[in-house]
Amino acid sequence: MTSNDIPVEKRALHVPALDELCTVLQKGLLTNFEDVSVKVVPCPNLTEKPFTLAAPGICGSPRLADVGGVPYLVPLAQRDKVYNFDTVARLVDLPGAFIIGAGAGNICTVNCELMPNIVTSSDCTHGDNQSRAAFICPDDGILMVKQYSKKEFFILGNLMASEGKAGEVIEIKATKRTGPENFVTQMRETLAQHYGTKPVGLGGTFLIEQGNAKLHVMPDYSPVPLNTNEEVDSWLKFREASSPLVCLSVFISHDPGLDLRVEHTHCFRQYNEGGHYHYDTTPDTVSYRGYFVPAEFMYRLDRPPPT
Repeated sequence: MTSNDIPVEKRALHVPALDELCTVLQKGLLTNFEDVSVKVVPCPNLTEKPFTLAAPGICGSPRLADVGGVPYLVPLAQRDKVYNFDTVARLVDLPGAFIIGAGAGNICTVNCELMPNIVTSSDCTHGDNQSRAAFICPDDGILMVKQYSKKEFFILGNLMASEGKAGEVIEIKATKRTGPENFVTQMRETLAQHYGTKPVGLGGTFLIEQGNAKLHVMPDYSPVPLNTNEEVDSWLKFREASSPLVCLSVFISHDPGLDLRVEHTHCFRQYNEGGHYHYDTTPDTVSYRGYFVPAEFMYRLDRPPPT
């Protein structure tokens, strides 16, 4: 799809001060984890291990983008829904942006879980694509994780774009899960409860430093319609992955009428594990460490029709 073919909707988000967000998140996470630390810190160099991202930071004009959506995947995949990261950067008014998040890709015509991690190209930048993708090999059913060199993604994407600069971020550490929610859902619901109808969106990256997590990986596009949640679950391939896992995450506390996917997280461990994050499976030993910033705007690109 060209930029002229993609409808764009934009909403300004509520952007609380970082110190205020720390106080809110600290209180909320303590209802779900035994030990929590939330504070403002200088962003570490995210190009270094273990993160290995394509830009050193997540600061500078941060904004979220929800592109396409699940209705383009089920009941049957709309294979013409192809998007370009450089185009997305321009449509969110940030050419050359650093983009991370979660989406769907395509390797050798096979559908895959995509971990976008790319400095896009513009008139001033050449770009750097460090994205990865997890896919199920159709020949033997084995999970593979590979470098994803394409600038195209397919069907859907939940993304954070920024200038990729260093700056102040929120550092969140949480260990030993005592409640029912996963790390991301607990943060999102905490913000929703505190800010009500004021939409607050966060994006960033976190590590599962210890413990295991439940992931899923989409196989190739289903040849038969997927009409129910049970049929979708039977199509997906679930697995348990061990740490350390690098997670790329976006979430928003409240949907301001854009039919958003309110949270989406994909993760990878170098080249031997990856997929869509559901929750940790080792609550007594799990350890999270993440870095987030609040987004200034939400962009809705190519919103699917109501289903």
